[in-house]
Amino acid sequence: MDKRTILAVVLSLAVLLVYQFFFVKPPEPQKVAAPQQSADQVKNNKAPSSTPAATSAIAKPGLKTVAVKPEAPARDIKVETPHYTAVFSTRGGALKSLKLKNYYQDCYECTDDIYPRLKSFFTGTKEPVKPKTKYFVELVDVRDGMPYPLAVTFPDSSADVAPDAIFDIAAGKLDLINTKEKQQLIFSKTYSAVKIEKIFTFDPAGYAIGLEVKVHNLTSSPITQIPRLNWYQYVDPQKVDDSYGHDGPAISVGGSIERLEVKKLNSESILGPNVVWGAFESKYFIASFIPENPSLTNVVMTRDAANMVAVGMKGRKELIPGGQNSVFSYSLYLGPKQYDLLKTLGVGLESAIDFGWFKWLAIPALWILNFLYGFVLNYGIAIIILTTIIKIIFWPLGNLSYKSMNEMKKLQPKIEAMKEKYKNDQAKIGSETMALYREHKVNPFSGCLPMLIQIPVFFGLYKALMYSIELRQSPLFLWIQDLSAPDPYYITPIIMGATQFISQKMTPAMGDPMQQKIMLLMPVIFTFFFLNFPSGLVIYWLFNNILQIGQQYYINRKLA
Repeated sequence: MDKRTILAVVLSLAVLLVYQFFFVKPPEPQKVAAPQQSADQVKNNKAPSSTPAATSAIAKPGLKTVAVKPEAPARDIKVETPHYTAVFSTRGGALKSLKLKNYYQDCYECTDDIYPRLKSFFTGTKEPVKPKTKYFVELVDVRDGMPYPLAVTFPDSSADVAPDAIFDIAAGKLDLINTKEKQQLIFSKTYSAVKIEKIFTFDPAGYAIGLEVKVHNLTSSPITQIPRLNWYQYVDPQKVDDSYGHDGPAISVGGSIERLEVKKLNSESILGPNVVWGAFESKYFIASFIPENPSLTNVVMTRDAANMVAVGMKGRKELIPGGQNSVFSYSLYLGPKQYDLLKTLGVGLESAIDFGWFKWLAIPALWILNFLYGFVLNYGIAIIILTTIIKIIFWPLGNLSYKSMNEMKKLQPKIEAMKEKYKNDQAKIGSETMALYREHKVNPFSGCLPMLIQIPVFFGLYKALMYSIELRQSPLFLWIQDLSAPDPYYITPIIMGATQFISQKMTPAMGDPMQQKIMLLMPVIFTFFFLNFPSGLVIYWLFNNILQIGQQYYINRKLA
């Protein structure tokens, strides 16, 4: 078997093995609801009850303890912006719900019925299309009894605050739909020792939210406070992280991203200091918090018996003199993992998008796709245009490869005769073969060069299509309504396999008949593992094959 054929087979098998290990998505079981309790209850066994009559502050030694009257029932405050609808609760002065208006949940039941579209396309008649109900993406997932995300507590401090304490607030709702001005929600809670204020600042232009936590010392003695900003999230105990994305804590420590698997989070885990940002993420969305002073910030993560994950950002230790106050500031980003939006925050949050080792190719590919989309308004068409651009760039290499393979095909009879002549001397066969290549100015590796170059391009584009939210639920036409998901009817992978088979048949055949049959099996192998690839990537490979067939036809006629 010649080196080119061996290399092609090895590379193909390598791609297959990489796909099996890293890209195959296991089946996802149904969620199972379970009763919840807070992480502080599990860790310290001293957190207060979530009932209105609960005590809302824990006085530390050295401070007077004053009985707290039963608290009023919690009420909700709605915040409406062009990008999301948030519901805050006076219970904890925290976030009860946040729905993103520009993004819908992933589920087959939420998509339009495509059969009327297909009938209209092939018959020319106008069939009514009844859209099915779509649900906005919800970032908050809590169960009954759980504290809400963005609750602030003060463990290891002079005075703690329960995550379910009832705060006071004057506003009933905020409407930022028809304004460009920022607006605030101010939650406050007063105890015998301290007064806590939580000030949320909303910007109608995007997904960033400012948060200031003011701690007023109401005593004449100094107190020590260490804030912890908490994100609480229920996690399905049956769900397993798959290779397509990570659901759980993601922390940037000194610029290095740490992702923790929820199923392995059985005890308290602490990362830091020098925490640049902390987050609870999914494949396409993120709830992140950025401290004002990373060098003095740690992140504490726990998972309790009721499968509640708590990601707490532990801030600096602050000594507050009697009668004075201190302010702890955070920046929040609660929204899509959109590269340009995350990059504008200036803290490396864009690294939360898992482009992996091929980031240097995935980011330019995404930039070009977004640029082309601005003209054609269809990411599928943009992918086809990008495929054409890549093919034009590699056109000279393709010509060189096809010419080299034709020359090697002409030399094949001489090589076979040489193998027969020196069949007992492999070293002699190798040296004579290389001499024959030099004599006819043939490079045996030039035929593999386009394939070697396209492998990193392929994986870079794979990452861009798989993890860029711009491609999520973005349609091409007819049955392809999500370029980041596999073709539901396997039409494009089968056509792709057929075009690869045609391309393989047009390639100059070299080696013995058995080698040629093995090479003809490669389109079948590729078809099978392309079945679960994103349809956008299949379209890229399909149109690359079509252009390659055209180039091979052109070269074969020219050399005929």
